[in-house]
Amino acid sequence: MTIALIAAHEDDAEQLVALRIAAMRDSLARIGRFDPQRARERFLSGYSPAHTRHIEVAGRRIGFVAVKPQADALLLDHLYIRPGSQGQGIGAIVLARIIDEARLQGLPLRVGALRGSDSNRFYQRHGFKLVAQEEFDNYYLLSVE
Repeated sequence: MTIALIAAHEDDAEQLVALRIAAMRDSLARIGRFDPQRARERFLSGYSPAHTRHIEVAGRRIGFVAVKPQADALLLDHLYIRPGSQGQGIGAIVLARIIDEARLQGLPLRVGALRGSDSNRFYQRHGFKLVAQEEFDNYYLLSVE
């Protein structure tokens, strides 16, 4: 399976919002927080095309990843795979690439995950350590020395 990471553009925002909402719908619904308008506004308020890449498999866009530089780390702001393409190891391959990028820059990698979401187990399986919890989110850090 060949996975390509393709630069996003400003006019990709609506497509990415729709994918994010589809990917998060079940997790948000489980905790009674599914609100497509809030999800849309939250994504658009922080959308940075310069830090966002489409995930393509066989020429088909099936997800996206956004990694933003911070003063002392890289923030894995988004990693979403379309529901019909989940469970095939695509997220793990993309995450390994992001970890390699962090390692090359000598920076730890931060990520937040909705409490109760399957993504918590995903990040923990890949070595992220829980560093903080809030009402709806868990925050993780991966040191890449």
